[in-house]
Amino acid sequence: MVVLADVKGSLDGGVEPLQRIGKATVDVLEVLLGTDEPCWGLEIIKLTGRPSGSVYPLLDRLERAGWVTSSWDDDAERRGPRRRMYRLTADGAAEARRVVARAAPAPRFVPRAAR
Repeated sequence: MVVLADVKGSLDGGVEPLQRIGKATVDVLEVLLGTDEPCWGLEIIKLTGRPSGSVYPLLDRLERAGWVTSSWDDDAERRGPRRRMYRLTADGAAEARRVVARAAPAPRFVPRAAR
């Protein structure tokens, strides 16, 4: 059984706007939007293909802004060190959907054949 404890993040229900939203931010948000379950940091690193030196500071920034909450996975049956689990807040998920939609490539204009 997995027990999530030590929850951090915004509890007042709002999110702060992010100063910069680069491709790495969009990649992390896409991973977090792609699941209803909490993701652990290394899983996010593997799925985005981004280095830990980019992902962990980004997760910290998202958490401080209220977009993400994190908690320790205290699964006693799993071997190895505890994992820090990350999940979008409700407001963070709404903002993340907007960010990802804005970052999606615009449809290419295909001119019609001359008549």
